[in-house]
Amino acid sequence: MDIQGRRKGGVIWHTQGSGKSLTMVMLGRALALDQNISNPRIIIVTDRDDLDKQIRDTFKSCDLEPARATSGAHLLDLIRDKAPLVTTIINKFDTAAKNAAVVDEDANVFVLVDESHRSQTGRYGGHSQKEQKMRRLLPMDCYLGFTGTPLLKKEKNTLSTFGGLIHKYAIDEAVADGAVVPLLYEGRLVEQQVNGDVIDRWFDKISEGLTNSQKADLKRKFSRMDALSKTNQAIRAKAFDISEHFRQHWQDTGFKAQLVAPSKAAAVRFKEVLDEIGHVSSAIVISPPDDNEGNEEVDKDSKDIVRAFWAQMMKRYNSEAEYNRQIINAFKGAGEPEILIVVSKLLTGFDAPRNTVLYVCKPLREHNLLQAIARVNRLYEDGVTEKEFGFIVDYEGLLGELDAALTTYSAFEGFDAADLAGTVHDIREEIRKLPHLHDQLWDLFKPVKNKKDMEQFEQFLADDAVRQDFYSRLKAFSRCLHISLSSDKLLDVFEEDKVDNMKRDWKQFSELKRAVQIRYQETVDVREFEPKIQKLLDDHVVALPAEVIIEMVNINNADALKAVVEEVGVSEASKADRIASATRRVITEKMDEDPTFYRQFSELLEETIRDYRERRISERDYLNSVIDLASKVARKDRGRDIPEPVQNNEDGQAFFGILENALVKSDGEPVAPDDTARVALSLIEIIKEHHIVDVWSNETAQNKMRNAIDDFFFDVLRDEQGIDLPIEVLDDLEIRIMDLARARFPG
Repeated sequence: MDIQGRRKGGVIWHTQGSGKSLTMVMLGRALALDQNISNPRIIIVTDRDDLDKQIRDTFKSCDLEPARATSGAHLLDLIRDKAPLVTTIINKFDTAAKNAAVVDEDANVFVLVDESHRSQTGRYGGHSQKEQKMRRLLPMDCYLGFTGTPLLKKEKNTLSTFGGLIHKYAIDEAVADGAVVPLLYEGRLVEQQVNGDVIDRWFDKISEGLTNSQKADLKRKFSRMDALSKTNQAIRAKAFDISEHFRQHWQDTGFKAQLVAPSKAAAVRFKEVLDEIGHVSSAIVISPPDDNEGNEEVDKDSKDIVRAFWAQMMKRYNSEAEYNRQIINAFKGAGEPEILIVVSKLLTGFDAPRNTVLYVCKPLREHNLLQAIARVNRLYEDGVTEKEFGFIVDYEGLLGELDAALTTYSAFEGFDAADLAGTVHDIREEIRKLPHLHDQLWDLFKPVKNKKDMEQFEQFLADDAVRQDFYSRLKAFSRCLHISLSSDKLLDVFEEDKVDNMKRDWKQFSELKRAVQIRYQETVDVREFEPKIQKLLDDHVVALPAEVIIEMVNINNADALKAVVEEVGVSEASKADRIASATRRVITEKMDEDPTFYRQFSELLEETIRDYRERRISERDYLNSVIDLASKVARKDRGRDIPEPVQNNEDGQAFFGILENALVKSDGEPVAPDDTARVALSLIEIIKEHHIVDVWSNETAQNKMRNAIDDFFFDVLRDEQGIDLPIEVLDDLEIRIMDLARARFPG
């Protein structure tokens, strides 16, 4: 504490998206439980209503129930009543301070201020009027500021006013820990003067992947650009680029985008153009019209377009709150809108994990820029698609030709370079990884002699470990190729021929993966067919016919086996591998139910496969042998006479398989097959007598069953039938009998 008895406060910087709100909750809980603090009280201060609600909900989800101040008078009542946990907007201190007859001098009040770099703290250097009113009301409070962005140099110089920097969790640390996704940056240039040559260049660029009728429609719409003003030309050109960029690379992936417009009127115009193009869905979230806003054009047309849009929204949603709620909830979900157009709202404190791409069409600086780009750094994974990067597409040249020293750009010049480390990465850094990942993929297949023979590739991937390595390398290459193709910087880094070669290889390896998944009877990984990858096929390589996923071969179905054998255009070795993989799967799944039978056929199957791989048999012999084995496994053909007592009794045959050749009389003579079969049936009766509900989770019941089997071997087999087994043999046999009982009689 200082000389006045006030606790020392300070500032906590935790990168946006890394759990800053949860840090506030944990700190609040720690203060509440600290035995050295008598009756601690906590006030959470934000500067916007939506953030106040968000913080309140975060505390509630952690079993802490805050009181939310609904007005300045209510805030004053909560302070007078010494409420233990309060959330409020800083503006409410204005009214509270005016009506306060007394001040609260409790030194055990902790004020946690979210996004404290903004106006409520006077940018750390000197107290703002709002903060002064807060401190007049709570002169002995301990002030703890939270921020999600680095501190400006001028802010750092005056941190001592509030107790200094308590803790820093920087951007590169959060990325390294996997708390947020890294951000890729791309600057894009849009022509401002539109003429015939520009239109032709744009048309060639954005019409890739469209049908002839779509191209004709697009050219008709694009030809109208010369009738528009320069401002509208710029908006229209950017809107076309954004529409095509999102359509080609992100549509139908489950990911969303934000477009930051320079003004409310521009936001409305952006939506009009996007709607006219018709490829992507969009919505706008802005505040009500205000003639005095500094960032809004003041010409009559702009005012009218914003007022007309707002009137339409209020007619549809009835209130601003409902308008915000419905559009934001829809954007956070899987459906429309795909692009959310904003101006200033939702650029801070807005979490939508699906939000992956940020199209920046507005000048931003310092904290505002950092706050905006952090909208797309949240983690997202839905079981099918996983977000690996956030993408910043900059139409304003905010960072120009990005390099390591971000502070050389005016947008970030107030920060220390070290604090900005890892903020964004030039997309060209990712593009330059392509050749290495491409080479890694090919390196796996060095042992394949004929690189044009796909049969050799498929045979090389017969080993499960090699196949999984292939899938991993292909996934890394696919991800990088998708990122690279989404950027217009790709051809700045590589020649077009090299890019075309990598795209062809991607197609070939993708087809190879699907082929071996079918050949070796794997469960198809739906992520390989996710829309993002399909978009790559649609827009950047020759389209493949619709893929029909062939169902697993059912070896119990003679028609299914026959269908595989009669497939056209598939090698006999590939057919054999598919049937062998299906047979191996059945053997693996059924092994516990009849280990003697299935182990025999497992060994025969592996021997057949090994003979083919070592070229001791032909493809035709390989196929015929595999078909024969599959048929015998399906029929449970044991290849020998079944003793009469267990004929037509699969349980009896399974236990007979364990006992066969294991039972020997005291004179050394093996027990006859029929007698062994009768022993198997006796064991089954003992097991059924002691089989109760949940027996396999009841150790006592299992011990009773095991003791009964033990008694049978000693009292009946040894004493009555003269079948005497060494203790070590008997112990092993009892373990196998219990394991088989568990497999055949579950429950």
